[in-house]
Amino acid sequence: MSEITPIYRLAETEIQLEFIHASGPGGQNVNKVATAVQLRLDVRNSPSLPDEVKGRLLRLAGKRATAEGLLIIEAKRYRTREQNRADALERLLTMIRAALVEPKVRRPTKPTRASRERRLESKSRDARTKRLRRPARADD
Repeated sequence: MSEITPIYRLAETEIQLEFIHASGPGGQNVNKVATAVQLRLDVRNSPSLPDEVKGRLLRLAGKRATAEGLLIIEAKRYRTREQNRADALERLLTMIRAALVEPKVRRPTKPTRASRERRLESKSRDARTKRLRRPARADD
């Protein structure tokens, strides 16, 4: 069990880990040892997460989520399997914690009368300044 918050826990059976060859530099070792981790979580069918959190998590995941609702996180930052596994799991938990936060509902507001007057006063002040910067007209 991975603890997301004191209330929510994610069962280890829901997470699938696959070790793959990492790309990039690393000499002979990179071609022989599969140290990169590909973590998969079926978000849509997860019994641990509430429905509204699942929707937010898939939106947060962006291109890391498939059309079927499968979240895929690749971790290849470190040179060992264990570090990459821990990194992938921590990134998943961070993403789920972010999805748990309910977004604030924006209520549209109108500008106050005083703020409208301040804006218009500022505009007229700027216009006056620009008018004074103009060269004197020849017909005067």
